Amino acid sequence: MTTDIPATRVPPTLGVLLAGGLARRMGGGDKPMRTIGGRTILERVIARLSPQCDRLILNANGDPARFATFGLQVIADDVPGFPGPLAGILAALDWTAKNRPEIEWVLSAAGDCPFLPRDLVARLHEAREQESAQLAVAASGDQSHPVIGLWRVALRNELRHALVVEDLRKIDRWTARYPLATVTWPVEPLDPFFNANTVEDITEAERLATLDAAS
Repeated sequence: MTTDIPATRVPPTLGVLLAGGLARRMGGGDKPMRTIGGRTILERVIARLSPQCDRLILNANGDPARFATFGLQVIADDVPGFPGPLAGILAALDWTAKNRPEIEWVLSAAGDCPFLPRDLVARLHEAREQESAQLAVAASGDQSHPVIGLWRVALRNELRHALVVEDLRKIDRWTARYPLATVTWPVEPLDPFFNANTVEDITEAERLATLDAAS
């Protein structure tokens, strides 16, 4: 499903690719570095989101040099203890406020979702505006994907308080505090939010890549 929203109506948006997971179900390592159809998952994510965002950055912990070939600014969590994707989102909001203060919105996306929609940013902004929402998240079928969403940079201090003081970890508990828009994509011919969590998922992703190329 596509949108007819003119590009001028989509506010400047910075994209952060969340690659902080430990990939235990794949035996460790960086899931976005796995290869599908001759390209890494991260390459595919970058190709999908680069045309939709004013800039992309990567949230990852550990040695940033392992991502050097992708040419993205790598930012680490500054909340200790690997508290999950909310820490990566907070790091992106803080980075944007400091380095791109003219940008009010950050899109977060999982770094292991190779088939993200080409109209992701436009449709999330459209729903947010129509519903006067503070945040917007993606869904497919009957499943919400709160790690893939739009975040207002101005909420970064409230998010830091929730993470550091309240020890909040679940994204949906955070989003429940604000007016939230949810945008649903179809799952046929493939789920655009399919993510590669296991070795078996990589095999399935190879099949889906063929369908994606034909769409």
